[in-house]
Amino acid sequence: MSKRYICLLICVCLFVVFACSQAPDNSHLSFYQWAQTPPMGWNSWDCFGPTVTEDEVKANADYMSIYLKEYGWQYIVVDIRWYVQNDKAHGYNQKDPIIDMDEYGRLTPAVNRFPSAAGGKGFKPLADYIHSQGLKFGIHIMRGIPKLAVEKNTPVLGSDVTAQDIYNTKQLCLWLGDMYTVDAAKPGAQEYYNSLFALYAAWGVDFIKIDDLSRPYHQDEIELIRKAIDQCGRPIVLSTSPGETPIASAAHVSTHANMWRIIDDFWDNWSQLNVHFALFEKWIPYMGPGHWPDGDMLPLGRIGIRAERGDNRMSMLTRDEQYTLMSLFIICRSPLMFGGNLPDNDEFTNQLLTNQEALAVLQNSTNNRLLFNDGEKIAWAADAPDSGDKYVALFYSSDQKPVLEENAIYSSKLLSTKPDEQMTKVIANIAGAKKLYLVVTDGGNGNHWDHADWIEPQLTGPKGNLRLTDLQWVNAASGWETVKINHSVAGNKLVVDGKEYDNGIGTHASSIIEYDIPAGYDTFSSLVGLDGECIMHPEGATVKFHIFTQYPTGCPPQDSLDVAVDLAQLGIPGQCRVRDLWAKQDLGEYTNTISLNVKKHGARLVKISKL
Repeated sequence: MSKRYICLLICVCLFVVFACSQAPDNSHLSFYQWAQTPPMGWNSWDCFGPTVTEDEVKANADYMSIYLKEYGWQYIVVDIRWYVQNDKAHGYNQKDPIIDMDEYGRLTPAVNRFPSAAGGKGFKPLADYIHSQGLKFGIHIMRGIPKLAVEKNTPVLGSDVTAQDIYNTKQLCLWLGDMYTVDAAKPGAQEYYNSLFALYAAWGVDFIKIDDLSRPYHQDEIELIRKAIDQCGRPIVLSTSPGETPIASAAHVSTHANMWRIIDDFWDNWSQLNVHFALFEKWIPYMGPGHWPDGDMLPLGRIGIRAERGDNRMSMLTRDEQYTLMSLFIICRSPLMFGGNLPDNDEFTNQLLTNQEALAVLQNSTNNRLLFNDGEKIAWAADAPDSGDKYVALFYSSDQKPVLEENAIYSSKLLSTKPDEQMTKVIANIAGAKKLYLVVTDGGNGNHWDHADWIEPQLTGPKGNLRLTDLQWVNAASGWETVKINHSVAGNKLVVDGKEYDNGIGTHASSIIEYDIPAGYDTFSSLVGLDGECIMHPEGATVKFHIFTQYPTGCPPQDSLDVAVDLAQLGIPGQCRVRDLWAKQDLGEYTNTISLNVKKHGARLVKISKL
């Protein structure tokens, strides 16, 4: 062999080594293959809170296997605190939980609720049952290591350290006191998470929802979790919770998790659904096969059986609002995790879950994008694969237009959590007015914790005094949860500036409460302020209170209106055929523009084919 050839061979080898060292390492993205389309399943939280039992899980699995599996529904997920024997509905049992845990500080199913877990079997028998139905099994856990494990100083499997060597007390969960933080910098931290996922893999877990990861964003623990899943030997879809995940962490979360929450817990009221429009617009650039922004569970069907919000009920979303929910989640390709108790589904709920034409948009569409949003008329679009057809979702939100503060007859100063800025007094002249609108707007720092109270609101005039809480409102919308009489928006005592009040209205920015003013009253007065439940929260709160006697956004909503889309904007000018996917019927041929009537809070989901 010539020296020249040897030198050439060495150069080639060196080039290959250099090229390989410079190439990006995408091995950590192999988990994308585990969720190529948005996961679809059932989660126990909306029905049963922290108290679900094995029989209830099996009943939902049976129903899914018989009625929903063929449409793409496959995950059965046991939500929070399955390891607590004595948990209770409507308020976590944080003071005296009886927790099941193994000798390595790993939580195990409470045997009184999951009898098949007896004898150290864990969730394996339940997972086997669900797998036998052709479905997949998931669980919820909290970030960190159990405080009980630290108290008992359990050994960390696969290491020489114990629980007390790997924990810290930084950024502990504010709403559940079961866990300490796992300190990623300490030896044994990775081994602890490895031991968790080795256990879950042995049980047959296919999906894991991990709570208290997203806000604040725990990047170090997310990286520990990602490594632990990748080495456990089983594909386990990772869902991080709750939200909103910080948009600044979008690149990181989208390369470490299959789905991540973009909102806090979503319940069955229009205000929380309405927020999703802006959130999906923000997060849609980070959506793609294997990594999905998650709008949270679908609060549909029978919920609240033993839940944390409200009583046993069918979803309080109207049918039009349910079409909006499903259409928006589908066109934005959010994971679909059904919250209702499946065996109690009615015919309407089932047709939302089994419409193959609508679900094809979720499973197969591309180039999902917002076309326009003028504050009430909204249109999203997506491309159908291969055919050149387009999908369009049309919405009439009716109440996204900004409040015209310049039209208010009263606007408060900016209120905040600072001691001298939490409350103020309102007195407004409403002589001659027929309408009264109580409005709270966000003060500019976001509206996550803007809990606001109207304290002792009343009308006065020649007829005397009338407590507003004795008058039925016409409409009431709140930025989070629902407007409450004589309670905060979260359902607690009204507390402003440290003092409790029995009479008042609890709401959350941004909100509009509309009243008809009876004759004989010319003045409105109220104490207004931030409710005490948000004062100490680290995210803070800022709001302004306003009084209007005309509709705050300029014109009141209509029962329905026409929403039009220019076909050239979709790339299919000329003639087309339009099919209504929810109604499963052809609407006919259109030229240059489609215009469809949409009900207030409603939606239309259509497929457009070029002729």
